[in-house]
Amino acid sequence: MAASRSLAGLVLALIALHSAASTRYAPNWDSLDNRPLPCWYDEAKFGIFLHWGVFSVPSFGSEWFWWSWRQEKSPAYVQFMNKNYAPGFTYADFAPQFTAEFFDPDAWAELFESAGARYVVLTTKHHEGFTNWGSPVAWNWNSVDTGPHRDLVGDLGKAIKKRNLHYGLYHSLLDWFHPLYLADKESGFKTQYFVLAKAMPELYDLVMRYQPDLIWSDGDWESPDTYWNSTGFLAWLYNDSPVKDKVVVNDRWGINCSCHHGGFYNCADKYTPSTLPDHKWEKCTSIDSHSWGYRRNMQVNELMDEATIILELVEAVSYGGNYLLNVGPSKEGLIVPIFQERLRNVGKWLSINGEAIYATKPWRVQMENTTCKLWYTAKESAVYSIFLKWPVDNVLKLQSPKPTANTNVTMLGLTGLLKWKQDPELGLLINLPMIPPGVFAVEYGWTLKLEGVH
Repeated sequence: MAASRSLAGLVLALIALHSAASTRYAPNWDSLDNRPLPCWYDEAKFGIFLHWGVFSVPSFGSEWFWWSWRQEKSPAYVQFMNKNYAPGFTYADFAPQFTAEFFDPDAWAELFESAGARYVVLTTKHHEGFTNWGSPVAWNWNSVDTGPHRDLVGDLGKAIKKRNLHYGLYHSLLDWFHPLYLADKESGFKTQYFVLAKAMPELYDLVMRYQPDLIWSDGDWESPDTYWNSTGFLAWLYNDSPVKDKVVVNDRWGINCSCHHGGFYNCADKYTPSTLPDHKWEKCTSIDSHSWGYRRNMQVNELMDEATIILELVEAVSYGGNYLLNVGPSKEGLIVPIFQERLRNVGKWLSINGEAIYATKPWRVQMENTTCKLWYTAKESAVYSIFLKWPVDNVLKLQSPKPTANTNVTMLGLTGLLKWKQDPELGLLINLPMIPPGVFAVEYGWTLKLEGVH
C-alpha cells in the first residue's frame, strides 16, 4: 500500500510539473496576471537597490539632474552648472568622468551578503538613456564605449551570482531626450519608433545576455502599455526566454499598470500599506531621503539610521511585502562608508533575527500596540513577535496570541525558555531578561518565537 501511494504521488507530481511546463501565457493581462510568482522572491524579503549612472558624476540634487537642469531649468541646478562648469558644457560631457576606477564587484557582493540581502537590483539604464552595458542600440552612450569602458552589468552579475544572491536589473523604458522618443511623444504615442528601435531591443538584450532573476521596470508613466508592447514582451519572457521559470517582474509597464498588473506590485515609490494587501508587493526606498543617486552634499541627518531601516523592513515583511533598500554609488564606483555602515549593521541584526524575516508569511494579526508597538510574522508552526522598544518593567504584553498547554516562548539569539503567564485582561505576559541582549553592542530590536499558540 505504501509503495502504491508513493507511485501515485510521483505520478501526480509529474502531471503537475508537465502542466506547469506546458502553460502558455497569452500577451494580455488576463493571462499574464495568472502566472504564479516564483517562490524565491517572496522568501527573499530583503534586497539592495543601486542607482548608478552618468548622474553620479555631478552628484548634485538627485538622479534627475539632467531633467532638472535642462527641462525644468531649476535655479539651483542652473546655478550649480554656471558656478562649476564652463559655458557650453553639456550633459554628455559628464560621461567620460563616469570612471568607476574603484569599482570592485566582489567587494560590493560581499557587502550585500553581509547586509543580509537576498537579491540585488542594479540600474542598467535610467531615464537619461545611458546604459551600464554595451548596448548595441545606445552607440557611444554606454559604459563600454565611454566612461568606465567596462561592462558594469555583467561584472556585477558575476560577483552577485558567485554568492548565490539573486540578480535583478532595473531598466527605464523611456529616454528623456532621445529624438525618437520625443517624436513618439509628439505624435501622442501613435508611433513606436523609439520602442522598436531602442526600448524593447534593450530589454530582450538584457535578458539574453545576463539572464536576470528579476526585471524592475520603470519610466512607463507617460504612455499606455500598448505603446510599450509590454504584454508581448512579458509573454515571451514567461513562455520562451531562458529565465521563464524563475524571473520576477514588477508592475511598471504603462499608464494604470502600477498596483494592477505585473508580478509583484510597487504601486509607488516608498509605498507603505497600512492593511494587508491581497497581492505580493515591495517597498522600495533609499537610505538618502533626498535622492536615489549619490549626492556629494548629503548630510547625515538626511539619511535613514539603522533603527528606521529595521523598522521599515519589519513593517513591510509583517504586511506581506519585500523591502528594497537603495544606495547610490559614486562615479568612482565606491559605496561610501556611511552607507556601508548602515548596511552591515542591518546585516548584524538579521544574523540574529532573520529567522523571523526570511521565508515567513503574514500572521492573522500584523501589528499591535500594547506595551509597545510590535509586529508579527509566521513560519510553519511558529509565530514571531518583533519589538523595537524594550519595556521598562521587562514584561512584554501580547494581546493577540492565544496560548495552549504546549506553548513555549524563546528569544532569538538567546538560549532557554522565557517564563510567561496568561492574564484574562492584559493578555499573554512574557518575562524578558533583566538586561536587554545587545545593550552593550549594536541592537535595534528583538524577536520572540512563540510555539504552540494560535
